[in-house]
Amino acid sequence: MDHAAEAELLKLSRQLLDSIDSGNWAAYCELCDPSITCFEPEANGHLVEGMPFHKFYFDLPGSGTPKQSSIVSPKVRVFGDGAVVTYVRAVQKLTADGAPVTVCADETRVWQRIGGAWKHVHFHRSPCA
Repeated sequence: MDHAAEAELLKLSRQLLDSIDSGNWAAYCELCDPSITCFEPEANGHLVEGMPFHKFYFDLPGSGTPKQSSIVSPKVRVFGDGAVVTYVRAVQKLTADGAPVTVCADETRVWQRIGGAWKHVHFHRSPCA
């Protein structure tokens, strides 16, 4: 087991979620490969390729209410220049009427070492059952 790589990948995954929660497009781009692919609920079952789909959501006006993501029960598997990070993402936020709520999603993040750095190359996100 490569514990240093596992720790680094969990740290990068945390940074990725922080960039999403804060709407920091520049930080998100720094972590992602431009050819990233994904399956996520917003894509209605279709494979999304590239960054423009994601930029649309970063460009939407923020709700003005705080939110934060927690990584629950993470597992990391490193294989050569690739890695898979799986976890439950718990997002704490406020509803439209100001009540606190936590929503969860199952996430799988695929990372690849490109040019000596880990880049996020694919993800699959599904709402928790």
